[in-house]
Amino acid sequence: MRRPVLILPFAALLALPVPAQEGPQVVDGAGEVVVLPSGHEAVLQDVIWNVPGPEGMALRFRFVTPAIAPGGGLEFEAASEAMQYLCDSYALPRVAEFGPAPAQIVISLSDVAVPFGEAAPEAVQYFESYRIEDGACQWEMF
Repeated sequence: MRRPVLILPFAALLALPVPAQEGPQVVDGAGEVVVLPSGHEAVLQDVIWNVPGPEGMALRFRFVTPAIAPGGGLEFEAASEAMQYLCDSYALPRVAEFGPAPAQIVISLSDVAVPFGEAAPEAVQYFESYRIEDGACQWEMF
């Protein structure tokens, strides 16, 4: 007697429970480009989740933006506005893809790709932290 074979659509396979994984989980950004309000581009390097931050579990969206390098045309004030934009329009709509809502969303901009957790004194890097409040990203002092 043949046993029945259960065939699930691909989307259903994604919904199956997976064992909890410890430590940082890195999702490659696959070079996804986001055009900033300034007209400059930010390339998603990666998204890092399952890492505690200062206020609890944090979801980190790391972008490479060569324009923040000296002479690149994107000064700190505009970069700060770009990070708010990236949190509100890019990160926030994707939070549910990574599980329960995090305590913080961290947006980082770097002029070059930097491996997570490694020091890169030659790189220009900006980091901002946000909490989710009333469906929007609220800036928090790091």
